[in-house]
Amino acid sequence: MFDPPYFTVRLNPPIMIIPKADRRVIYEALFKDGVLVAKKDYNAPKHFELDVKNLFVIKAAQSLTSKGFVSTQFSWQYYYYTLTPEGIDYLRTYLNLPAEIVPATHKKVVRAARPNAGGAYRAPRREGGDEGYRRRDVGDKEKAAGDDFRPRFSGVGRGGPRTEA
Repeated sequence: MFDPPYFTVRLNPPIMIIPKADRRVIYEALFKDGVLVAKKDYNAPKHFELDVKNLFVIKAAQSLTSKGFVSTQFSWQYYYYTLTPEGIDYLRTYLNLPAEIVPATHKKVVRAARPNAGGAYRAPRREGGDEGYRRRDVGDKEKAAGDDFRPRFSGVGRGGPRTEA
């Protein structure tokens, strides 16, 4: 019998062949920063940071994702690729790097101590300090609201005024 052309199934999907130099540029940029961003534009002539086709960047990162070396996040037409610990080991062997070189996302940031421990500018305090501000003494019960005090908030918020039950 004969097979019509619309019933043929392709067993081997097409393979993206990325030049070795371009793949190395992509892997070096990914290892240097630990992250990589690519716009979802398969027809872009080049990546906005690297001198490589954008399609090569997306497909190389897609290959690393399928191997578990990179995690992928997609948002607002951008791919965000983050190296996993296994990916760091793989790229280190692929790029022949020593163990002491790590991506920028894995470096510990040493923050310099603040020169002024007080922080931001504060206005000078009043003479009495804070003692007189909205405080009453413990024995000042006569100035406080009595037990029969019931605040009313009528006509504000949802619904009309409350009726007392």
